[in-house]
Amino acid sequence: MKRNNPVKAYKNIDFLNSRHARTVRILSEFLEPLSRFRREGIHDTIVIFGSARILPRKLAKKQLDDIQKVHIKLRLNSKKHKQKLEEAKIDFVMSRYYDDAFKLSYLLTKWSRSLNNHRPFVICSGGGPGIMEAANKGAIKAGGKSIGLNISLPHEQGSNPYISKDLGFEFHYFFMRKLWFVYLTKAMVMFPGGFGTMDELWEVLTLIQTKKITKPLPIVLYGSKYWNEVINFRAMVKHRTISVSDLKLFKFADTPEEVFAYLKKVLTKNLIFSCIK
Repeated sequence: MKRNNPVKAYKNIDFLNSRHARTVRILSEFLEPLSRFRREGIHDTIVIFGSARILPRKLAKKQLDDIQKVHIKLRLNSKKHKQKLEEAKIDFVMSRYYDDAFKLSYLLTKWSRSLNNHRPFVICSGGGPGIMEAANKGAIKAGGKSIGLNISLPHEQGSNPYISKDLGFEFHYFFMRKLWFVYLTKAMVMFPGGFGTMDELWEVLTLIQTKKITKPLPIVLYGSKYWNEVINFRAMVKHRTISVSDLKLFKFADTPEEVFAYLKKVLTKNLIFSCIK
């Protein structure tokens, strides 16, 4: 009689995909990225967050021009068309953040690569389109590496093409993805974004406020007009839900040059301090 050898547990796909192996999958999302980061020599990152919906400037301009041409040619004045035109105008205004994210990433990567006595800071994003793509693109164009921590979603966002080989990741668990955002980062820049960006912002601020993160970690909110419009930080102080001192956990900035100068100063200071220690 032919013997049927049982499948080893770690080769049993049905088991690995079951609820019983959830802890194995969680641990895998820690150990597999850890092994790759070590292999690639990644120790320090600068994380850039922001909306996946923000378009490159040229694409946003073309979209607006096309809608305006149709509007003029066909004399469309319906409520639906007016709404599309207004949305295209907003997309064009917001597209400046794509270009700014690209430039900031480029500046930081160029500077980082010039550091002779320290391992480089590598740009890390969520790996998708929009601001994430701009950040990865800036790093690659500056001759550096770039990391993309993607996440599987019901509506797949897909990885952008500017992520370094072997530094693109696909996570299932949001909390493991956020662990890797925070674990290696030495600075974070939050560009305008939606629920995902807000989630990441509040989580990091909470961890710093409660001293679960004790390392120096500068946080920059890019686009003061946007952030002060969507979040009333002063109202939170007024209603005593946060302290005035909590406003010092982050800094506002409005140009790539401003962020670059600030992070260059702070990161250099932190490097010197860590060497002394």
